[in-house]
Amino acid sequence: MDLFLSKLGKIRNILKRNGWRLGSKVIAGYFMIFLKSFLVKTGDVLYITQGVGDSARYRTYHQAEELNLHGIKASITNQSNPFLLSLAKKFKLFIFHRTFVNEKLTSFIQEIKKNQGEIIFETDDLVYNPSFLHLMDYYKKMTSVEKKIYENGIGAEIINDPEVKYAVTSTTFLAKKLEEKSKKVFISTNKLSLEDLKWVENIIKEPKETEDLEEIRLGYFSGTLSHNKDFATISEAIIKLLTKYPSLVLYIAGPLDLDESLLPFKNRIKNFPFVPRKQYFENLYKIDINLSPLEPNNPFCEAKSEIRFSEPGIVKIPTIAVRNQTFSESITDGLNGFLAETEEEWVEKISRLIEDKNLRITMGEKAREKVLKDFSTKNSHNEKYYDFLKNKIAK
Repeated sequence: MDLFLSKLGKIRNILKRNGWRLGSKVIAGYFMIFLKSFLVKTGDVLYITQGVGDSARYRTYHQAEELNLHGIKASITNQSNPFLLSLAKKFKLFIFHRTFVNEKLTSFIQEIKKNQGEIIFETDDLVYNPSFLHLMDYYKKMTSVEKKIYENGIGAEIINDPEVKYAVTSTTFLAKKLEEKSKKVFISTNKLSLEDLKWVENIIKEPKETEDLEEIRLGYFSGTLSHNKDFATISEAIIKLLTKYPSLVLYIAGPLDLDESLLPFKNRIKNFPFVPRKQYFENLYKIDINLSPLEPNNPFCEAKSEIRFSEPGIVKIPTIAVRNQTFSESITDGLNGFLAETEEEWVEKISRLIEDKNLRITMGEKAREKVLKDFSTKNSHNEKYYDFLKNKIAK
């Protein structure tokens, strides 16, 4: 019942954020993904998730595509699948992503163990550990039902099971946290899908609509309700830049409560509406510089992946990101992006990109090269992980 109420709460949030017309289309799209997850054939690896949003997209659908491209038969299902129990005999490896414990899931886990299947824990966040919840900004905005579910830890029933020996995650930071649970941990980064690449190829063939405009577009794509504190870390830098460069325009995509100090520039602050994924890449292509700040010294932020570099990077947009472990592993400062820490550094590096069009173009091209090399399901070179899975399947 809690899981059902939680989904109703998310539907309400989608409608509130996007309005009835667009919100209904978003919900219909998610519902079709949900229904397709019931159609599962026999294979090697089964991903089990409770969601259909971006986390499930990157950590189950894209991950499964990657495995299939590398000779491992992988499928995805939702934990609400009415035929879930029957799948325990159809696979050898079961990867659980952000599942909510309930009677049905517990029975499924018991059935897997009975059939000697291998269970693997999967996460792209710290939500499995309720001791970190007070650091999660979005937690304060949740309904009481959602809070109740999160207070138990998302996926805690899997990670705390002593019979679960393995885990897979998205970043080095999270891998170290999971190793504290005495698990053998594999890192499989978030990757763009073949469909993403196909869309982008068509998008970048067209000239940028800003090519002949005098304005320079800074872009901040928040995505969810939990990024107010992230953007606040660079608000003063943005104010200085808007003051210094009259041609500068700030584009915001996603929900964000702007600081009152930015109100004098409200005519130069625009909003991209929430759009389907293909149009999201089109909107990324419309900006000139991407911003990716995160709240410092917050484990939830440290756990975030590099998609705020890879998504704009694939459409040749350079990113200036907070200097943390994850972005430092993906961005070579000054080559395929910039890393910044202090307000002065944010101002200086954004200024360089504003003033130097050739640098923007070159850095964007280098970013795309990096993404194509390391962050797509096709070119993922994660042989150690594939070999582990294949050895488990062969047993």
